[in-house]
Amino acid sequence: MTTSTGLRIGIDLGGTKIEGLAIARDGRGLARRRTPTPQGDYDGTVRAIAETVHAIESEIGDTATVGVGIPGTIAPRTDLVKNANSICLIGRPLGRDLSEALSRPVRIANDADCFALSEATDGAAAGAHSVFGVILGTGCGGGLVYDGRLIQGPNAIAGEWGHNPLPWPRALDYMDERPGPQCYCGKQGCIETFLAGPGLARDHLAATGRDVPPADIVAAADRGDKAARATMDRYVDRLARSLAGVIHIFDPEVIVLGGGLSQAALLYREVPVRWLDYVFAADARPGGERLPIETRLLPPRFGDASGVRGAAWLWPADR
Repeated sequence: MTTSTGLRIGIDLGGTKIEGLAIARDGRGLARRRTPTPQGDYDGTVRAIAETVHAIESEIGDTATVGVGIPGTIAPRTDLVKNANSICLIGRPLGRDLSEALSRPVRIANDADCFALSEATDGAAAGAHSVFGVILGTGCGGGLVYDGRLIQGPNAIAGEWGHNPLPWPRALDYMDERPGPQCYCGKQGCIETFLAGPGLARDHLAATGRDVPPADIVAAADRGDKAARATMDRYVDRLARSLAGVIHIFDPEVIVLGGGLSQAALLYREVPVRWLDYVFAADARPGGERLPIETRLLPPRFGDASGVRGAAWLWPADR
């Protein structure tokens, strides 16, 4: 579907809320709606999304293309939802059902892909040819964008770096990173188990015996608390190791962090220094000093709004 006005509606389907946003061709937000997600109710979720789209179109007085970000992905072979933490979506033809409910084609992508697309289109990484968008929240997702287009791959899992093993694992005084914590995917030692918010809290608990929320650990480290600072130093090193692996394969111009932990300012100061210990392309001066690499690590421009904006941009600017 194309619209003469270039209007786009993005839908961010979350576990507790459905958010809809209409944007103009230039990315300006025009109308926004939020409604609770019907818990465990697939048909109710389809209806709620359709009602959100219709309400937004009534407000803006025109029809629009529709893109939807979901906490999972669409299996290319079957067009059914897989890998979703909203269990009622799994195995359901969400794209087909939404297209029927809205009488138009609907594009669907993983919510981390939508974050990456938003920040690559008109966010922090606008103008960059290659972008890796990272989610550091309750989970640890990612999305790849090249020349403004998502790279999803034949299995629709491109960018799922969180389920690679933590690189260069080591033994520490209070724990051994091998084999690592159990991940919900069935493996042990996945990057997500170390770098998602619960992983940060788990590491701090193991090292100190204190159960502290991730945001409070970051704040305490900023205040100079030695234990929190040590926890964040380990986190910085693990993030640097993990992003070095992405740089080795994709070599992005820009990496944008999203999710709750992306608000930690120290990550942008310290990770680009630390990853020089791991990136193969890092050069050194004759005296041994490491030179920065070209990849930039940036905070998001749109933050929590990037998911819904990226869903809208699933219909690219030339459509």
